Amino acid sequence: MKKSILQRMAEEAVNRSEPVEAITPEYLVPARRNSSPVIANIGKSLTHLGEDSIVSLDPSKIDRSPYQDRFNNDQDAEAELEALKTSIGSEGQKIPVLVRPHPTKPDHYQLAYGHRRLAAVRSLMADAERPETVKIKAHVRNLTDRQLIEEQAVENGVRENLTWIEQAMWAVQLKEAGLSHRAICPVLALSEAAVSHLFRVTSVIPTDIIYAIGRAKSVGRPKWTALADLLKDDSKITAVRELLETTEFQSKDGAGRIGMAIDRANGTIATEPNAAPQTVNFALGERLFGRMKESSSGTIITIPKKEDAFARWLAERMPELVREYDHQSGRVIR
Repeated sequence: MKKSILQRMAEEAVNRSEPVEAITPEYLVPARRNSSPVIANIGKSLTHLGEDSIVSLDPSKIDRSPYQDRFNNDQDAEAELEALKTSIGSEGQKIPVLVRPHPTKPDHYQLAYGHRRLAAVRSLMADAERPETVKIKAHVRNLTDRQLIEEQAVENGVRENLTWIEQAMWAVQLKEAGLSHRAICPVLALSEAAVSHLFRVTSVIPTDIIYAIGRAKSVGRPKWTALADLLKDDSKITAVRELLETTEFQSKDGAGRIGMAIDRANGTIATEPNAAPQTVNFALGERLFGRMKESSSGTIITIPKKEDAFARWLAERMPELVREYDHQSGRVIR
């Protein structure tokens, strides 16, 4: 059974002859039983947070963690972000993020975890009439790079797990940061063989193709390995890249996109590049009134919340605009 990151961290401490303190609150620990390493390490994190004061920070002064363990440009992630934005907008931010003072930028911070909360608050800030009033609740703690990584791992361990390809891309970043395969194992809670397999796949599939497919919730190692085996032929990489901007590919979820990529690499889908979807901004100077974007099912117009007055004006004028359009096209609506 795969061990969690917390359990592996605890075992590493034991191997270094360091005591693992069970500082979990007593009401969480059954009587006459010693707390497990997993509970102990969660307890340490909770205790640290309990000792930290909660402060309100300017979201624009918080940079992302240098170690990106989740994908952003993904339909699932966008839908989850919109839901979180709505929740925070109506009920407020219930759980603070964790940040550290930025190592190179004075009066700035670097995120340890809570990137979705940060993205949601920033989106609310962009829509607000007075952006300077929008703040984000945060714990501030001095963290080394290693501690920053461990905090991200703790959050992933107790919340939604990373998908297989997110683990693979995080492993790439950790390796670029100087961590060895052996050091990466406890961060991802994987064996050395499993970590090596992550690198075998990411060394073959180009990054742009991976991110275009996305986090692919329901897709595991076998399909990513199959795609990597096919893309050892450079000509097949070119064929798959031609698929990425098609509306059909972009309309699929992660499982559908990797399926189409495998089919294209196999030659099952003919190479027929489509025009990329277009986005048009409605702006006057620096003021953005709305955005129009093509999708697989039609055209979507989005108007920022702060331009509600424009949205109502447009809705009132719509019948007149429709009649004008039909008159110019040679048809008349009565």
